[in-house]
Formats: sequence, structure tokens, C-alpha cells
Amino acid sequence: MTSTHDILSAACRLAGIPADDAELLHAHSNSVYHLPSANVVARINGNDHAGLRAKASLTITRWLADHDLPVTEPALDHAIDIAGSTVTFWTYYPQHRTDRPSPQHLGEILAHLHTLPAPPFPLPDYQPLIGLVSILTTDITPTVLSAADRRWLCEQAEQLIAEYRTQPTLLGRGMVHGDAYTGNTLWAGGTVLLGDWDETSIAPRELDLANTVQARRFGLPEADIDAFLRAYGRDPRGEPLFDALVSMRDLHTLTSYIRRAQRGDIRAQAELTTRLQSLQDPTMPERWVSV
Repeated sequence: MTSTHDILSAACRLAGIPADDAELLHAHSNSVYHLPSANVVARINGNDHAGLRAKASLTITRWLADHDLPVTEPALDHAIDIAGSTVTFWTYYPQHRTDRPSPQHLGEILAHLHTLPAPPFPLPDYQPLIGLVSILTTDITPTVLSAADRRWLCEQAEQLIAEYRTQPTLLGRGMVHGDAYTGNTLWAGGTVLLGDWDETSIAPRELDLANTVQARRFGLPEADIDAFLRAYGRDPRGEPLFDALVSMRDLHTLTSYIRRAQRGDIRAQAELTTRLQSLQDPTMPERWVSV
């Protein structure tokens, strides 16, 4: 199997970008490298579906930048396919500030995004809980997910997907980021940029607000959630569709933990257990953590 570093080196040779000083920033669903000599970030997506999304994100971000939306921008206008992986190159934005962009900054960007005209290129329809539903059909070790927990998750997913399909949208359908939360924002001087546009789709616009409201699970104060929605300009809390989207986000976060627990990750298994218990018993005071 070709290593991600070998893929990076080959892609950089084709792009004419030096890779000798490459630094791995993170390796999760994709691998991200900083290339200091070129002031560039390389993202490596390791499967065909993710590769197609990565290529689309180049077109999407160029169009958004042309419409004055503050987004992370490509450093190279095309993707490079190497050994079954897709490599894209992006401008590097050094983060010298000690404060993170706030939920309020994110709310302002999303308000701008949701007023833009329909883009001149097709976008896929959002597929709710597709990753979780897919993994629940595979063989999962009972010590990772009991038969009762699997059954509960299947029932919850089916119910929430039905609500997503039938409940009316307060904010209308249109282009959404698809994974909007402050972890995907960066400083560019004094401006906040929104990055990671691989999940862009057509969906109820409430989808882009659900992540931040759901972040109360991780300890985000209600005052920050209120400030986020004030900056956005609408507050859909209490609407049936929005409540379903927040609950869907709860379930969506379990997907990667199930995969990691299947690979023997003890910390992921412990957090998965905590999240399942708190979802099934809302009286539990457990705070979720990212591990």
C-alpha cells in the first residue's frame, strides 16, 4: 500500500511544489500536510467518493470567493490523482492569534452564505445519516455495539430521517456548507474564514445551524449559542425539523467512534459508551469530549 507521504511527494512533484519540509498536521478522514516552503496545505483524500468531493470543493470555493464570502482558497486550481487518492492544495493561513474564531463569527458567515444566489453548478442533495446507516449494516463486534444498542440506533435513525423528509423548513432549502462549526474556521489576519467545503450540498438551511446548537453536548455555553443565532439573524430552536437535525447530529458523531472502536481504540470505545448512555438516558449529566 502506498503511504500518504509517498502520495504527497508524487503529487508535489507534479505540481512543482517542494515537499522536503512537509509537516503532518492531522490524519483523520483525510491527511493534511503543511508545506512551509510553498506556504501551502495539501489535503489527501483516500477514496473515490471523498476525492470527487475534494475536486468539487475547488470549484465551490472559487465561486464563493468571487461572491465575497470569506473562505479558505485553493493554491492550485486542479486536483491531482495519485494511487487511488486525490490531492488538493490550499493556501496556508498561519494562526498567530491565541483566541479562536467565535460562534458569532460563524453565524455571520452562514448568514451571508444563505443569501447567495444558486450556484451555476450542480450540488448533491444532502443524505441524512448516510454514514451511520451504512456502518450499522456491517458486522460490528458485540463488545463495541450491543444488539440492543444497534437496534436502538437503527430505530432512532429511521425516525429522524422520516422527520427530515416530512417536516417543513423555516429557512428554506439551498446551498449549505454541510459541516459548519467553529473547528472549520481560521483567522486570516483580522478576518475569519470558513474552510472544509467537502460536504457542501442542497439541504434545509437549518442544517448549518444544528452543529453549533448541538455543541452544548461538548460544553458550549448557551450564551455563545444565543450569540451565534443572533449573528445569523434567525432562531429556529423549537421547530420540529431543526430539533430533528440537532438529534441527527448527535447520532452522526457516533459514526467515527464506532469505526475506531472496531479497530481496538479503547478511548473511542469509552466515549462511544458515554454518548450512547447519555442519549438513551437524557437525565445523565455526562459531557461529551472529542478523543
